Amino acid sequence: MEDIKAKLGKGGLLLAAMGIMSMVLSIFNYNIRLLAWIDIWGSGMGWIIRVLLIAVGGALFYMYGRDSEEVED
Repeated sequence: MEDIKAKLGKGGLLLAAMGIMSMVLSIFNYNIRLLAWIDIWGSGMGWIIRVLLIAVGGALFYMYGRDSEEVED
């Protein structure tokens, strides 16, 4: 079970990183090949999808990316 949580955390970090890179690259009219479909519905919807990628990825990393063995005093 811990292995799945670790993979979810890493996947969330990857999603957030891809969203941030897509935001930066879209300013220069480039995009990540995997995310080329984002701008099919228009520029505004593309920005909403990028923000959602960052939010969902950040949430997954926050919930599952940290070690569960950390003990708070």
